[in-house]
Amino acid sequence: MTAPAATAAPPPAIELRGIRKSFGAVHANRDVDLIVRRGEIHGIVGENGAGKSTLMSILNGFYTADAGEIRVNGTPVTLRSSADAIALGIEMVHQHFMLVDRFTVLENVMLGAEGGALLRAGSRRARAELKRLAAEYGLHVDPDAVVGDLPVGAQQRVEILKALFRGAEVLILDEPTGVLTPQEADDLFRVLRALRHQGKTVLLITHKLREIMAITDRVSVMRAGQMVAHRDTAETSPAELGELMIGRRLAAEAAREPVPRGPALLEVSALHVADDAGVERVRGVDLALHAGEILGVAGVAGNGQSELLEALAGMRAPTAGRIRLRGETVFPGGQHTPAAMRAQRLAHVPEDRLRTGLVRGFAAQDSAILGYQHDPALRRFGLLDGGRIAAHAARLMRDYDVRPPVPALRSALFSGGNQQKLILAREIERDPEVLLVGQPTRGVDVGGIEAIHARLRKARAAGKAVLVVSVELDEITRLSDRILVMFDGRFTGELSAAEADERRLGLLMAGVAA
Repeated sequence: MTAPAATAAPPPAIELRGIRKSFGAVHANRDVDLIVRRGEIHGIVGENGAGKSTLMSILNGFYTADAGEIRVNGTPVTLRSSADAIALGIEMVHQHFMLVDRFTVLENVMLGAEGGALLRAGSRRARAELKRLAAEYGLHVDPDAVVGDLPVGAQQRVEILKALFRGAEVLILDEPTGVLTPQEADDLFRVLRALRHQGKTVLLITHKLREIMAITDRVSVMRAGQMVAHRDTAETSPAELGELMIGRRLAAEAAREPVPRGPALLEVSALHVADDAGVERVRGVDLALHAGEILGVAGVAGNGQSELLEALAGMRAPTAGRIRLRGETVFPGGQHTPAAMRAQRLAHVPEDRLRTGLVRGFAAQDSAILGYQHDPALRRFGLLDGGRIAAHAARLMRDYDVRPPVPALRSALFSGGNQQKLILAREIERDPEVLLVGQPTRGVDVGGIEAIHARLRKARAAGKAVLVVSVELDEITRLSDRILVMFDGRFTGELSAAEADERRLGLLMAGVAA
């Protein structure tokens, strides 16, 4: 009796062979090979500027490769636009969502896929399909809600629904948890597991190695535009992946050196702050930030941390209370503007680098002097001097490892982590006495995190007063001497670094006494 023929293995969902892409003299991708199996969650990791987003943009049809071959389900394809990728079932959820804030969820999902001239009939079909997708994948969101009114986690669900509505079989997510709370990230992972269970293929671009270990089946590592390793996730470790990403062994975390605590340089009492809609977000808080310490503010995003940071930086006027900086009252009755605070040697790294940290259309050298453009060292005969500005930016880029080190390159063309390093360099190099830092490593890779944390510790060691606001509990506990936890506009507790653990912090973040 003849033995049955062996069943041939199905072709990979995605196969990239020898992909190359350059932007002028910058080689973003160099002969990159990648195989992604059907029905798996495949992680892509690498430092900022390693070429991850460029490679995925080629797969999404946003860029065209200079050389190489793309195969989808074993068939060679040419992708000249995102429409070509969508037609092949490839969709990308970008780090910064591509939604129309004034449209409803249903309108956003239908946009570009209306189903004909009769919108009413198309709308009925789309509503029914959204209901089915919500039930199948747990992507529950009100189809009639206005997108701009939704929290970030719900907006991300809309992006995924939009992709599935268009028939996505391969879903690319670029730094999907960079703007999510821990709870929203957990919800996203539940959705990704449901997608995998239904046979969808997921490509996950992230710098968070804990997430790679928790959610992916396999992981590929990029460095300097090249693919340097592929691993089964179960057979690797965060330490190995980190070393593959940066091409060297990660430095051991420095012990927290004792630094004599100096006087309080920033003092806040009974502070109240409202948001743009007039809703009170900070409700009568007190704090004292001392020279020679890092004070961490922990909490789930949206509990008043952003408004507190803006008020301390002079960007938002409090509604009541008092702020004293280096012994002088700056609110009420004082000079409470960003320029005045900078003149008092307070520097601020904002939470939202794209909205308030730099100007996307400016050259990096111009973003590197924002707020300090009146410095005589940058001027000649009273006018801004391009040569001096470029030299200043080049020095910051060299000292803070901003890549690529091209001062004339538009700010928008740098990866998020390199944008963050540029802003941090701009502020720290002004030698402030008080440094306010919002979400210091949001969207930053493991090598960048190491460098940024080292800079903040160095500022502390130099006697600076450093306030760090972060939703990353690991970051808060690793950096801080003291930790304040914020919930619903109030501080629910203060812990020393030695006292802080995940359980106690979590209870305080939920408004429960630890």
